[in-house]
Amino acid sequence: MSVLTVLAPGLLTTVQDLGREGYGPIGVSASGAADALSLRVGNRLVGNPEGAAGIEMTLLGGQLQFSQDATIALTGADFGATLDERAVFQYSSISVKAGQIAKFGPTRSGARAYLCVRGGIVVPEFLGSRSTHLLSGLGGVEGRALRNGDVLPVGESTPLPPMTTLSQKLRAGAAPRKTIRVTRGPHWKNFSKATQENVLRQTYVVTEEANRMGIRLKGTQFELASGGEMITEGVSLGAIQVTPSGQPIILFVEQQTTGGYPKIANVIAADLSSVGQLRPRDEIRLELVTMETARALYREQENLLASWK
Repeated sequence: MSVLTVLAPGLLTTVQDLGREGYGPIGVSASGAADALSLRVGNRLVGNPEGAAGIEMTLLGGQLQFSQDATIALTGADFGATLDERAVFQYSSISVKAGQIAKFGPTRSGARAYLCVRGGIVVPEFLGSRSTHLLSGLGGVEGRALRNGDVLPVGESTPLPPMTTLSQKLRAGAAPRKTIRVTRGPHWKNFSKATQENVLRQTYVVTEEANRMGIRLKGTQFELASGGEMITEGVSLGAIQVTPSGQPIILFVEQQTTGGYPKIANVIAADLSSVGQLRPRDEIRLELVTMETARALYREQENLLASWK
């Protein structure tokens, strides 16, 4: 069986697929790729099903060696990837020879890069997914980030053909945004009128505490007009929760499944991958859209992917 050997793990490198949906009621969030769009595109480039497991690298990449010939694709942020010290391009199908070493440096753009291999990474499944859930220590490789010496099995190739390259139109459509579109949250009316107006006017800074569980933002303090103590309730991916500090957190792929803080807004599905590319000290703004617009933008994104043949 073909394998990848981890020679250097980088800062935070994990095995991720599209996550394990449907287990929120028992307290297990979906996890999966922080930038699911990049993983889906990478898998299509190498001829995998979109949900095959790949490798997610965060801020600083590592080094991996291939035991056999392989076909790979690199998507997401640019980590200055090389194969045996020669630069390789993103968003295209790349042939790799047995023994070659892929190296990744610090990010040049965005927070996360993805390495997809034809056949996918075939670590054992947990609750129907190979994704690593770091908070609970489940899935992936022993539920943790990769370490020196880890060996990752690669699956058998599927009958699907590699896609060779990504069109400029699709690449532009998948590019991360710094204006994140949101809908009103269930507690929008609990916030003061001044806060409702200011939430869309100000610029937010991503703090150093941003991670796969939540993207902490810093801006003008939000003020509640009413509400007080809340009963703990279910929370959704992308919910913007406001803590007692008055600062917002975008709940992300390893979010807690319940929470007792008010939720002023929710990131739309089409922009969740953009959230996955936010780095500490990045600046973003929020744009309010209707539910109808949010659905239309998601359909537009999916139609764009479907048009790539």
